[in-house]
Amino acid sequence: MEKFKTITSTAVPLPAENIDTDQIIPARFLKATDRERFGDNLFRDWRYDEKDQPKGDFVLNDDKYQGSILIAGKNFGSGSSREHAAWALVDYGFRVVVSSFFADIFTNNALNNGLLPVQVSGEFLSMILEKTISNPQEQVLVNLDDQEIKLLSSGASAHFEINSYKKQCLQNGYDNLDYLVNILDKVTRYEELTQKP
Repeated sequence: MEKFKTITSTAVPLPAENIDTDQIIPARFLKATDRERFGDNLFRDWRYDEKDQPKGDFVLNDDKYQGSILIAGKNFGSGSSREHAAWALVDYGFRVVVSSFFADIFTNNALNNGLLPVQVSGEFLSMILEKTISNPQEQVLVNLDDQEIKLLSSGASAHFEINSYKKQCLQNGYDNLDYLVNILDKVTRYEELTQKP
């Protein structure tokens, strides 16, 4: 995975609440087993009509909203535990999703795939949605080291929590296996010290 330190980007505002994994990536697109091209079908039924034409009123089809940060409404990633939802968001180009609540399984799937879920208060979420909707050029900074998200125009910021192990993995670009390989010498020494004679 790509190392994650600090991201400064414009954001894509999607204020809908209770966005579940079937809306993120519909079940009919789950046949593939690798992570490629899932971004093509991210929010498929919201992005395209029955004739596969882009819907002009959906934010991902609006050229003025771009960036690697998705700002969503409350309760993001509920529903089935499909890891493909995280794959689709990452493949599309998102590195951060901001919400006031995330489903636990989605959070783990996101972190395992290099996608940072930033949970903020409802008040901060409402403010950042309003700012990014009204000003598509609004710059948002996400600093993983300091666990801070900030609007650069006003300096308004919020702290976010993250599991320390998952934070270390993101900072180093590790998945779970990479982490184990990185500490293999420590594991080997521990086994040597604890082996019975």
